[in-house]
Amino acid sequence: MRPMFHFTPKRIDAHVCICFVAYKVYKELERILKLSNIEMSVDKVLSIAKTVTTLKINMPVSGNTMTKTMILTSKQKSIEKLFEENFWKTF
Repeated sequence: MRPMFHFTPKRIDAHVCICFVAYKVYKELERILKLSNIEMSVDKVLSIAKTVTTLKINMPVSGNTMTKTMILTSKQKSIEKLFEENFWKTF
């Protein structure tokens, strides 16, 4: 929550709230990684996840949408299950 220069109570409250929510999201991801046996820090996982590309293709004739996540490197494969469709439904 490093020092921020907010002067009104509403802005100070909003800043504290945003910091708290960010911390909770971080800790929840840390918990999920531990339960999933992914032995990496949240920062490392986020760094690797930024390199993963997902393609979304709209089929012009049928109107269907196809999605493909490109997992190419060994680092990306170590967190591959985080990109599976049903992974987040278990938590």
